[in-house]
Amino acid sequence: MLTKKTKYAVKALIALARSEDNKPMLIAEIAKNEGLPKRFLEAILLDLKRGQILGSRMGAGGGYFLMKPASEIMVSSIIRILDGPIALLPCVSLNFYQRCEECKDEVTCSIREMMQKVREATVGIMDNTSVADLVRREKEMLGSL
Repeated sequence: MLTKKTKYAVKALIALARSEDNKPMLIAEIAKNEGLPKRFLEAILLDLKRGQILGSRMGAGGGYFLMKPASEIMVSSIIRILDGPIALLPCVSLNFYQRCEECKDEVTCSIREMMQKVREATVGIMDNTSVADLVRREKEMLGSL
């Protein structure tokens, strides 16, 4: 399940991607425009800054901005920065693998095999969906109303 933390992060990144010329935005502005809680958003944006997705500038004209083009910020990287593994079981995680204690043999575990397929499908979509894709899709949906 997508956590609120990640959902808010994606909404904030979409807002920043919509910003003209990658103009910095204040946390208060993002929170107000996107209907997000300001205090929670502060912590989220700091995590994204540590993850090198966002940069920030102090003073007049300051705020948060994207460190790279929105087309290079993949949903999978946002989730991994904020929530860790995407896989539903630790034994199928690509980056956070842990053996399941109750599993006798991973090679013959049908649950693991099924969850690997789920992970591959999920990660495949998220690895190929950028913030720019989400902005573009949002515009398409708004245009069809």
